[in-house]
Amino acid sequence: MYRTRLLNKLEEALQAVLPIMTIVLVLSFTIAPLPSSILLAFLFGGLLLIIGMTFFSLGAEIAMDPMGEYMGGSITKTKNLWIILPFCFALGMLITISEPDLQVLANQVLSVPNAVLILSVASGVGFFLVIALLRMLFKIPLRNMLIFFYAVTFVLAFLAPDYFMSVAFDSGGVTTGPMTVPFIMAFGLGITYIRSDKHAEDDSFGLVALCSIGPIMAVLILSMIYRPDNVEYTQVMIPEIEDTRDLSFMFLKSYPTYLKDIAIALIPIVALFLVFNMIRLRISRKELLRILMGCLYTYFGLVTFLTGVNAGFMPAGSYLGTTIASNRFSWIIIPIGMLIGYYIVKAEPAVYVLMEKVEEITDGSISGKSLQISLSIGMAVSIGMAMIRVLTGLNIMWFLIPGYLISLFMTFITPRIFTAIAFDSGGVASGPMTATFLLPFAMGACIAVGGNVVTDAFGLVALVAMTPMISIQTLGFIYERIAVRNGTTAERRTMSSQIAASSKSMDLTEDEKYAVIEL
Repeated sequence: MYRTRLLNKLEEALQAVLPIMTIVLVLSFTIAPLPSSILLAFLFGGLLLIIGMTFFSLGAEIAMDPMGEYMGGSITKTKNLWIILPFCFALGMLITISEPDLQVLANQVLSVPNAVLILSVASGVGFFLVIALLRMLFKIPLRNMLIFFYAVTFVLAFLAPDYFMSVAFDSGGVTTGPMTVPFIMAFGLGITYIRSDKHAEDDSFGLVALCSIGPIMAVLILSMIYRPDNVEYTQVMIPEIEDTRDLSFMFLKSYPTYLKDIAIALIPIVALFLVFNMIRLRISRKELLRILMGCLYTYFGLVTFLTGVNAGFMPAGSYLGTTIASNRFSWIIIPIGMLIGYYIVKAEPAVYVLMEKVEEITDGSISGKSLQISLSIGMAVSIGMAMIRVLTGLNIMWFLIPGYLISLFMTFITPRIFTAIAFDSGGVASGPMTATFLLPFAMGACIAVGGNVVTDAFGLVALVAMTPMISIQTLGFIYERIAVRNGTTAERRTMSSQIAASSKSMDLTEDEKYAVIEL
């Protein structure tokens, strides 16, 4: 069984990584020649990406999903808010502190001590996970909460220093990374399993959307407290590789770092689940061993993936950006960036988790393929806007304010489930591939044109997190129009699919199942 799953995940990984590798190779042999050392590191990094994505996806499916669902459903069944709310706050803090990408953010904001920033951001995620849970339990519309909290966020943004706005909005996407997203989404799904009302399916999404707001607020508030005189950044180092032995040493040197980082990230979550299992769940030994095996797959996959993108893709992204922007026709970086963005989102590990969750919850009535295309279109647009900022130095608020206004307006005309999926997708799309390839790409281009890296290049992750909110809600709007034209509605179709999925577990005849769906 695992062999078949592994081969399927390998096929997905190949489809995700090979297009972006092909684009970089074509660029390296035409308008943006790469030194042999960077090209070798990129190719070997691509191999590690494929292996890492394969095992991470399998591990997330076997371990992270059931862990989150078990814990979400079990804690909600207690119906005791004095137990539920502190648990969710602690869980939000724990998985955020465990998120490897948070260390990257902490190293970027040099004016704030790392421990202060990490604890503040983790508290923000914990607080908003509590808010998200209360929304689900009391059936509060996601739209109302998004409008209120984003209004507060933009007020804080206007009070914060200009050079902190880009980093603050980047943090919302960075901290909801490959460790956080699968677990939070599964946790929300476990909560909705115990609900039977018609909006339970819609409310199974939206946790990531709200949890992405916490880090933004935390960094904005910290920027007003610390008020640094200057903000620096760490430039990407270009590796010096003379032969294949140097190449292997470079990756072997990086691997132990991620072995430690991911162990620190994964062990607390697994330990919490084991304690929870002893106290409340008491699942079978066979199921527990299966989950622990999935955790090993997740660990190996994520370590391999992060080694590949950091050691192999980051230098290539920085060098490509510098070379293309140095061209006499520097504007060409806009369409090239959009092309890279369209394909690179498919290599984000959490994207496939989202696709599978959407198809599972809607019983296939919303296809993962259409969702992926919408994400790719959104990513292409966001990278295009980011490259325009690099070339012109436009303030990020000229993009974020209209973008969020459009996103929030669309919540009034889009089916509820698409709104929740769309705002979750912002955190899903802005993962390690964005932070380790696209952001260095923008930084390299910014240096080449003489721009300010902190104000002009940072903010790319924020744009990546914003555009899927529009593209996927547009998909939902189209979906609804087609459903109406066919004599039904999107809500009725997704409700019917949910009832149909539920009836599979009942001992009903085909006529009885048909009657349930028609009802």
